[in-house]
Amino acid sequence: MVFSNNDEGLINKKLPKELLLRIFSFLDIVTLCRCAQISKAWNILALDGSNWQRIDLFNFQTDVEGRVVENISKRCGGFLRKLSLRGCIGVGDSSLKTFAQNCRNIEHLNLNGCTKITDSTCYSLSRFCSKLKHLDLTSCVSITNSSLKGISEGCRHLEYLNLSWCDQITKDGIEALVRGCRGLRALLLRGCTQLEDEALKHIQNYCHELVSLNLQSCSRITDEGVVQICRGCHRLQALCLSGCGNLTDASLTALALNCPRLQLFVSTFTSIVSLSPHRIARRILEAARCSHLTDAGFTLLARNCHDLEKMDLEECILITDSTLIQLSIHCPKLQALSLSHCELITDDGILHLSNSPCGHERLRVLELDNCLLITDVALEHLENCRGLERLELYDCQQVTRAGIKRMRAQLPHVKVHAYFAPVTPPTAVGGSGQRLCRCCVIL
Repeated sequence: MVFSNNDEGLINKKLPKELLLRIFSFLDIVTLCRCAQISKAWNILALDGSNWQRIDLFNFQTDVEGRVVENISKRCGGFLRKLSLRGCIGVGDSSLKTFAQNCRNIEHLNLNGCTKITDSTCYSLSRFCSKLKHLDLTSCVSITNSSLKGISEGCRHLEYLNLSWCDQITKDGIEALVRGCRGLRALLLRGCTQLEDEALKHIQNYCHELVSLNLQSCSRITDEGVVQICRGCHRLQALCLSGCGNLTDASLTALALNCPRLQLFVSTFTSIVSLSPHRIARRILEAARCSHLTDAGFTLLARNCHDLEKMDLEECILITDSTLIQLSIHCPKLQALSLSHCELITDDGILHLSNSPCGHERLRVLELDNCLLITDVALEHLENCRGLERLELYDCQQVTRAGIKRMRAQLPHVKVHAYFAPVTPPTAVGGSGQRLCRCCVIL
């Protein structure tokens, strides 16, 4: 027989241990644990540290206790290169200190949502894990500037750092970090609400290799900070400014003149939060809810950043068809565009987009929810977009079921998401009247 509780099973006789070990190296964590229960010989092979170089407990079990992490670290030792403890809220500083001592070759560590950890964990990583390149501390709310000082001293090879929602971080912590980690290529700071323009000045001075920067909801950031980033980080390809409500066209001008590699991309699509620096092959900017941006800024951006592939202009309420005309002319690679709540967009803008090279060849996703001036005529224009895969039409009150049906007859593969809300009064001219909420309830 092939499988047996006896270590003398046929498979153990026919295949050398080295080959079995190689086969086990392709198995996931669940399968390895099952194999470990077959026999003593397989237990040794399955639990060999060389099979446990990459571990993601999020897809296995998140309610692990600290001792599990300690046992893993003792089992894997120097073999472990990548560990994800995302969502493991029971893991604390003591266990991660043991981990850091045992797994000194770790390069990729995800502690997203490990809310028990404090600066002590970062001290341990700084002391023992000098090879660390990728560190995710999202929602580790007890992390302070002291952690960043420690990381800068001991983890100088760091390329990716996610500090999203670590709201105790200030400009002093950013300064300490970038002085030591000058090779950073991706820095994610969304929800770090204490950061101001001076923090961006420090990034500009030291992080010249930076490719991705996320400043979502850093509401104190102004045009001055964005200008500084643009002047010092010319390699920038991904920039998220969603929710930075103080920004004006001056920021778009700085981006247009200094960051030609940029791709405009905003939060409705896959967020850059999840992208490692090695996966960012395109140019990205997130600018949703930046309500002071106008056609003038986007015109300059389109004319200088021809590689734009994804744009989310949600709630950029001042833009008109003029922006779409410029994108149609200058951005032939555009694949995804969100115009949600851009209430000044009309069928004419969609006409230019549909007749452009990007419309004919590249456009895959278009979001028009709450564009109140869009009608069935726009859907007729979109029939030219043969590659369109998804169209959002929520609360487009002048679009009809019949119009959608006619379009889908020409584009049967497209997924259309629409909700036909009760009719409500149009907004006042110039956008000064009360805007319509998604639930379409008038109080």
